[in-house]
Amino acid sequence: MSVLPELEAFLELAEFSRLTGKSQPMHTLTPAQARIEFEQSASVLDEPGVTVDSYGVRIPARDGFSLSGRLYRRPGLEVGPLPVVVYLHGGGYVIGSLDSHDSLCRRLAAAGDFAVLAVSYRLAPEWVFPTAVHDACDAVNWVLHAGNVHGLDATRVAFAGDSAGGTLSTVLSILAVREPQEVAIVPRAQVLLYPVTDGSCKRDSHQRYAEGYLLETATMDWFYRHYAQNEETLRDWRISPMLATDVSGLAPALVYLAGYDPLFDEGLAYAQKLEQAGNEVLLLKEPGMTHDFMRMSGLLEQVPRIHAQVAGWLNERLGE
Repeated sequence: MSVLPELEAFLELAEFSRLTGKSQPMHTLTPAQARIEFEQSASVLDEPGVTVDSYGVRIPARDGFSLSGRLYRRPGLEVGPLPVVVYLHGGGYVIGSLDSHDSLCRRLAAAGDFAVLAVSYRLAPEWVFPTAVHDACDAVNWVLHAGNVHGLDATRVAFAGDSAGGTLSTVLSILAVREPQEVAIVPRAQVLLYPVTDGSCKRDSHQRYAEGYLLETATMDWFYRHYAQNEETLRDWRISPMLATDVSGLAPALVYLAGYDPLFDEGLAYAQKLEQAGNEVLLLKEPGMTHDFMRMSGLLEQVPRIHAQVAGWLNERLGE
């Protein structure tokens, strides 16, 4: 299947912008410049307008740092403790924020019978590995210790994220079973949206879609240089969960992949690894889409249906 026509037109426009010098590849920018461009992309790919209740929270990290979070819930949900989806944004551990993924989180919350807790973990290069992992763990544990104050049910929790946020969700799901001293909540489900699962090698899709499909292979290398700093660290399973020795006994996983994505092959390999270990896995693919399609509701008419599908799957797992 070819790239969807609306998306193809967007990619051609992006390429024209590069050729005319109006934009540059992300991996040629400084982290500060890349963050600005990524934030601006949110208004291009989607439009705010989904009305849900939301407010900010503060989450203490283990080193005393105060993390930002944002809670979303659909108006009209019954009073009482709600299931909660802990959402970790993508951005290669270098870019991304609560604001860049605000519309996505609003849409999930509007379609679901659960609250969404979006977490702003610390970014590289200011904060290198494993800071993002620790921040994600601390946010989940906050739900256990303080979630009841905000009407959250710590017995019905799911971990979700896109791209690098999907990686963090895989790591949380493994730690919850293997190292409960790090993650004190065992999730009911995990949602991995085009996750990064192996920084230790390149697969065929890294070559097939190296350029011209939003996320580029060179940009992934740029992310890794800022976050992991060296090749040896990329073999740590908390960056490359494909290298985890035991992924059995984990929460049911929804793995959602884009056909035109350098991360396609590693996402597929991780879904197969989960399934071979005996876990329940729902593998979904969008053959004509690129990385980051979950943030494209304003560009692709198919995306709201995808949000509803993901929210429906979560409703089933969290309502049990």
